[in-house]
Amino acid sequence: MNAPADPAPSAAHPAPRPASARPPLGSRTVLAAAHVVADPRADTTPDGPAAVDWDATLAFRHHLWSHGLGVAEAMDTAQRGAGLDWGAAAELIRRSAAEARAVGGLLACGVGTDQLPPHSASLADVRGAYEEQLGLVEDAGARPVLMASRRLAAAATGPEDYQELYGHLLRQAARPVILHWLGPMFDPALAGYWGSADPDAATETLLAIIAGHPAKVDGVKVSLLDAGREVRLRRRLPGTVRCYTGDDFHYPELIAGDDHGFSDALLGIFDPLAPSAAEAVRLLDAGDTAGFRAVLDPTVALSRHLFQAPTRHYKTGIVLLAWLAGHQSHFTMVGGLQSARSLPHLRRAHELADGLGLFPDPELAAHRMRTLLAVYGAEDA
Repeated sequence: MNAPADPAPSAAHPAPRPASARPPLGSRTVLAAAHVVADPRADTTPDGPAAVDWDATLAFRHHLWSHGLGVAEAMDTAQRGAGLDWGAAAELIRRSAAEARAVGGLLACGVGTDQLPPHSASLADVRGAYEEQLGLVEDAGARPVLMASRRLAAAATGPEDYQELYGHLLRQAARPVILHWLGPMFDPALAGYWGSADPDAATETLLAIIAGHPAKVDGVKVSLLDAGREVRLRRRLPGTVRCYTGDDFHYPELIAGDDHGFSDALLGIFDPLAPSAAEAVRLLDAGDTAGFRAVLDPTVALSRHLFQAPTRHYKTGIVLLAWLAGHQSHFTMVGGLQSARSLPHLRRAHELADGLGLFPDPELAAHRMRTLLAVYGAEDA
């Protein structure tokens, strides 16, 4: 069936903001954590190697760069450790780095330990895995993001293990890195990260690591969905260390900031919100905080919907919106995770995104949503 033609914009379907090559943003460093596009023709299984459509995946990175955003690659949004295996992640990093060099795009890449088996890794194994991935990202010319590690969370016996291991990695890092605090709402295996289930104690350990190596830390990416805690941490960071918000519930207020500072951004929600996010930060660049909030505040309802519990399945809604927006030709995910959200949840995501004018072709988006519901006999979902 042919997709319907693009109708004239209306009040119900606001005119989308056109993509165009724009210079980088000025007042904030903004990284959109980008999803991967699966290859729907691959004969694989949910627990098999990831099959990636490289052309569509890299084209989406160019879409983000075209708006002046940076790309956070091979992170949680790319289904790292949830369908995207290390072999595919390594290839993704190499390919994205080459594309970033070609266009001068900002790129940060996840460094983890997911090449290790799921169980029984020692601290020495964890360190070796981090070192291997750090070397690959540095060789590619990208900024490393030292991702929170499930293997480290399982092997560490207390905060001293985190301090020793991160200190070792920071001493050998060739350039400043971004540290990564991903809360258990995003990954239950990361409960008790930094050596304590008490977030205040965990904060002290993280700050001690940074204080020992401030010149090697570009920033800290905080994904705890707790705006107050992020602000308190932000105010205690050395002046040269950024706080990258990963809070997909409170990002407008955290990026706007207060009299004591602001957060930069490394956000999964900026994957579908790229044009709006870029427009909003350009308003901040011009000193228009009220205009920034006017653009981004209405998007929070969509973000809260996509990231509702179980939060780790937000990627399903992200990929749905990319398909509805025409950035890919199908709704298939690595690991088969297109099934991780209910049809009513996905339908509501479409409604909220449509109300924000996020779809370049609203009729195509509606057609695809109806088709998806019809396949499952859920037109009334």
